[in-house]
Amino acid sequence: MGKTLAPIVETTVPFDVVKPLYPAKGEYTYGRGSWSWIIGMDGSTNYKEQLRYIDFSAAMGYQSVLVDALWDKQIGREKIEELAKYGKDKGVALYLWYNSNGYWNDAPQTPRGIMDNAIARRKEMKWMQSIGIRGIKVDFFGGDKTMQLYEDILSDANEYGLLVIFHGCTLPRGWERMYPNFASSEAVLASENLHFSQGSCDHEAFNATLHPFIRNTVGSMDFGSALNKYYNADNAPRGSRRVTSDVYALATAVLFQSPVQHFALAPNNLTDAPSWAIDFMKEVPTTWDEVRFIDGYPGKYVILARRHGDKWYIAGVNAQKETLKLKVNLPMFSNGEKVRLFSDDKALQGGVKQIEIGKKQELQLAIPCNGGVLITR
Repeated sequence: MGKTLAPIVETTVPFDVVKPLYPAKGEYTYGRGSWSWIIGMDGSTNYKEQLRYIDFSAAMGYQSVLVDALWDKQIGREKIEELAKYGKDKGVALYLWYNSNGYWNDAPQTPRGIMDNAIARRKEMKWMQSIGIRGIKVDFFGGDKTMQLYEDILSDANEYGLLVIFHGCTLPRGWERMYPNFASSEAVLASENLHFSQGSCDHEAFNATLHPFIRNTVGSMDFGSALNKYYNADNAPRGSRRVTSDVYALATAVLFQSPVQHFALAPNNLTDAPSWAIDFMKEVPTTWDEVRFIDGYPGKYVILARRHGDKWYIAGVNAQKETLKLKVNLPMFSNGEKVRLFSDDKALQGGVKQIEIGKKQELQLAIPCNGGVLITR
């Protein structure tokens, strides 16, 4: 394809070779959100906890909360309507989780028997529209043998002004352009596996250096960054432990692209995470106007730049055992421009400082294993 990996990382081919299939029924709102399930699992899908996460999203300046599996049984539709109203007053909209159901899965999580049935699906979407639900997350698909269902869900959801995120699903191929209400797909061994096994945590940085070259070049990838040290609601030393740094978490919020990002943050992070990390997670965009590959190789490290409006974000992570030391050229910043540099020491203790870009527009970087780097104005 070329002498560098830039043509792969920066490609727009998946969107250039397709055309929109229908117009948007309205203007869709993307942005950041929170999500209790990734930390608290099924038990967190209760009314009180979702209230807490709405308050958390509001405190973070986020636009939404994803209410995950079993909400129909553990919260109920009347209480969902109350949550939607409460969220609206706080400027926070809801996304609701659904099981795709059908002969292709026997997963017990509910709601079931709705998204695979046209009559039930449209009735449900009309109800969601009436209470101000922003979108849906539909899970447990049967791979490529259910392609028509993806399109049916997207088409019907557009009629009711709903954004759609797919999980447990096939790889999207130009869907952002084909379907105006398609937001994102999982289609990757995603962040929930960090909760399920320490092995996934131990390989987190390695996998992160693959996604910008492989999965995320094709389309939006739903994958949330975490600041908890442990994947439990108390952030206590039990279960899976995050081995990556806080700067790494901030970097992946830029490295991984999805216009709707439900980050794996938790309300406790307002007090137990570094203030500089929380402040950055309050500002990071989820939509981008340009991407530039700077350096890297799959499985080793990656450094790339994304632009939102007139502001550039340069992010990198390292999966190699040795500290990565390299000089990078940053022509997107001008001579004398002051930028913030988020970086880690050898013990993965992060921090932020202001630096000035020199005449050559170059910076010497050092990224330890499982660490990250982030540069922005």
